[in-house]
Amino acid sequence: METKQYKEKLLEEKGRLENELKTIGHINPDSPTDWEPVPSTLNEREADPNKRADNYEETETNSAILTQLELQLTDVDDALSKIENGKYGICEVGGEEISEGRLNANPAARTCTEHMNE
Repeated sequence: METKQYKEKLLEEKGRLENELKTIGHINPDSPTDWEPVPSTLNEREADPNKRADNYEETETNSAILTQLELQLTDVDDALSKIENGKYGICEVGGEEISEGRLNANPAARTCTEHMNE
Protein backbone atom coordinates (compact mmCIF):
# COMPACT_ATOMS: atom_id res chain seq x y z
CA MET A 1 0.00 0.00 0.00
CA GLU A 2 1.26 3.46 -0.91
CA THR A 3 1.11 5.50 2.31
CA LYS A 4 2.46 8.88 1.16
CA GLN A 5 -0.97 10.35 0.39
CA TYR A 6 -2.35 9.16 3.73
CA LYS A 7 0.61 10.60 5.62
CA GLU A 8 0.03 13.97 3.97
CA LYS A 9 -3.67 13.88 4.90
CA LEU A 10 -2.86 12.85 8.45
CA LEU A 11 -0.28 15.61 8.91
CA GLU A 12 -2.79 18.14 7.59
CA GLU A 13 -5.44 16.81 9.99
CA LYS A 14 -2.96 16.91 12.87
CA GLY A 15 -2.27 20.58 12.20
CA ARG A 16 -5.99 21.36 12.02
CA LEU A 17 -6.70 19.53 15.29
CA GLU A 18 -3.81 21.22 17.10
CA ASN A 19 -5.02 24.63 15.92
CA GLU A 20 -8.54 23.87 17.16
CA LEU A 21 -7.18 22.65 20.48
CA LYS A 22 -5.21 25.89 20.92
CA THR A 23 -8.41 27.95 20.61
CA ILE A 24 -9.98 26.33 23.68
CA GLY A 25 -7.08 24.88 25.62
CA HIS A 26 -3.39 24.66 26.32
CA ILE A 27 -0.94 21.82 26.87
CA ASN A 28 -0.66 20.65 30.45
CA PRO A 29 2.89 21.60 31.53
CA ASP A 30 3.12 18.40 33.59
CA SER A 31 2.04 16.15 30.70
CA PRO A 32 2.89 17.29 27.16
CA THR A 33 0.34 14.95 25.57
CA ASP A 34 -2.54 16.26 27.71
CA TRP A 35 -4.60 19.34 26.94
CA GLU A 36 -6.52 21.40 29.49
CA PRO A 37 -9.35 23.86 28.88
CA VAL A 38 -8.32 27.50 29.05
CA PRO A 39 -9.75 29.01 32.23
CA SER A 40 -11.81 32.16 31.94
CA THR A 41 -10.29 35.50 32.80
CA LEU A 42 -13.54 36.46 34.49
CA ASN A 43 -13.01 37.80 38.02
CA GLU A 44 -15.25 35.40 39.93
CA ARG A 45 -15.66 37.67 42.96
CA GLU A 46 -16.77 40.68 40.95
CA ALA A 47 -18.99 38.91 38.42
CA ASP A 48 -22.71 38.53 38.87
CA PRO A 49 -24.08 34.99 39.36
CA ASN A 50 -25.37 34.75 35.76
CA LYS A 51 -21.95 35.53 34.32
CA ARG A 52 -20.34 33.00 36.65
CA ALA A 53 -22.86 30.36 35.56
CA ASP A 54 -22.21 31.16 31.87
CA ASN A 55 -18.47 30.95 32.48
CA TYR A 56 -18.83 27.57 34.18
CA GLU A 57 -21.02 26.26 31.35
CA GLU A 58 -18.55 27.47 28.73
CA THR A 59 -15.66 25.79 30.53
CA GLU A 60 -17.61 22.51 30.72
CA THR A 61 -18.46 22.71 27.00
CA ASN A 62 -14.85 23.45 26.11
CA SER A 63 -13.72 20.52 28.23
CA ALA A 64 -16.02 18.13 26.34
CA ILE A 65 -14.87 19.49 22.96
CA LEU A 66 -11.26 19.29 24.09
CA THR A 67 -11.67 15.62 25.05
CA GLN A 68 -13.09 14.76 21.62
CA LEU A 69 -10.34 16.65 19.80
CA GLU A 70 -7.68 14.94 21.94
CA LEU A 71 -9.09 11.53 21.01
CA GLN A 72 -8.99 12.44 17.33
CA LEU A 73 -5.42 13.72 17.65
CA THR A 74 -4.39 10.47 19.37
CA ASP A 75 -5.88 8.48 16.47
CA VAL A 76 -3.97 10.63 13.96
CA ASP A 77 -0.71 10.29 15.89
CA ASP A 78 -1.22 6.53 16.14
CA ALA A 79 -1.84 6.29 12.38
CA LEU A 80 1.31 8.31 11.65
CA SER A 81 3.28 5.98 13.94
CA LYS A 82 1.87 2.96 12.10
CA ILE A 83 3.00 4.43 8.79
CA GLU A 84 6.53 4.74 10.19
CA ASN A 85 6.40 1.17 11.53
CA GLY A 86 4.95 -0.36 8.36
CA LYS A 87 1.70 -1.36 10.10
CA TYR A 88 -0.62 1.25 8.61
CA GLY A 89 -3.93 0.09 7.14
CA ILE A 90 -4.24 -3.09 9.22
CA CYS A 91 -7.43 -3.64 11.23
CA GLU A 92 -6.71 -3.63 14.98
CA VAL A 93 -9.50 -6.14 15.62
CA GLY A 94 -9.23 -8.74 12.85
CA GLY A 95 -5.79 -8.06 11.41
CA GLU A 96 -7.05 -7.76 7.84
CA GLU A 97 -6.26 -4.87 5.50
CA ILE A 98 -8.45 -1.79 5.81
CA SER A 99 -9.95 -0.87 2.44
CA GLU A 100 -8.62 2.17 0.62
CA GLY A 101 -12.17 3.55 0.52
CA ARG A 102 -12.31 3.56 4.32
CA LEU A 103 -8.81 5.05 4.61
CA ASN A 104 -9.69 7.74 2.08
CA ALA A 105 -12.74 8.64 4.15
CA ASN A 106 -10.85 8.41 7.46
CA PRO A 107 -7.05 8.11 7.17
CA ALA A 108 -6.84 7.54 10.95
CA ALA A 109 -9.20 4.53 10.85
CA ARG A 110 -8.15 1.83 13.30
CA THR A 111 -10.41 -0.90 11.96
CA CYS A 112 -11.92 -2.24 8.77
CA THR A 113 -15.56 -1.49 8.00
CA GLU A 114 -16.66 -4.84 9.41
CA HIS A 115 -15.16 -4.07 12.82
CA MET A 116 -15.71 -0.31 12.98
CA ASN A 117 -18.28 -0.51 15.80
CA GLU A 118 -16.21 -2.74 18.07
